[in-house]
Amino acid sequence: MSAREEVIYQTQSTGILPAIKLKQQEDILPYIQAMYDGGAHVVEVTMTTPGALEHFQAISTRLGQKLYVAAGTVLDAATARAAIAAGARLIVSPALVPEVIATARRYGVACYAGAFTATECLAAMQAGADMIKIFPAALGGPKYMTHLRMVFPEVDLIPSGGISLENTAEFIRCGACAVSGARNFFAREMVQKHGLSWITEQVAKYISIVKEAKASLPPLP
Repeated sequence: MSAREEVIYQTQSTGILPAIKLKQQEDILPYIQAMYDGGAHVVEVTMTTPGALEHFQAISTRLGQKLYVAAGTVLDAATARAAIAAGARLIVSPALVPEVIATARRYGVACYAGAFTATECLAAMQAGADMIKIFPAALGGPKYMTHLRMVFPEVDLIPSGGISLENTAEFIRCGACAVSGARNFFAREMVQKHGLSWITEQVAKYISIVKEAKASLPPLP
């Protein structure tokens, strides 16, 4: 199995794509380790995080093949290339940017493209995206996943934006492959109050919810 295929498999099997956004330069490894301890095998670090490229290198050195780091909020080909060179094994964009998808494909790296409408989803599929990140998912709600899967039954959808412990199961039952988000997996105030164990517990809770929901999926309409 190639690294690209492994990233896709791990996203599908865990059912989560947790993201980390930092506003200042700091050691990200403890947060990544806490997510790995909770069961995550693919973690997104946004390119808006100071020192993102250095973080990719550090994560790759520390966790190797145990955890795949994803570069998030990638908006152009140059950024995608830089992230891949630094160790990112998944490129994630909040929008449909064909040159980003093409760059990831060129270097054998998985790419999850952002989209919302059916037209955008189709364009992302045609451009070669491996999965489609529906953003903002809160705008359409869980049943929006069902409507998209009814016309694109082969696509893997990852809703992001407005995901919570309370609605994750419904998103999965309505057709999502996995769920993503930042504050629901990494909330600084909760980490300050409860320690890194809060991150580990959150990740484990989401994985458990997704697993239970997938065990009894209703057929698509």
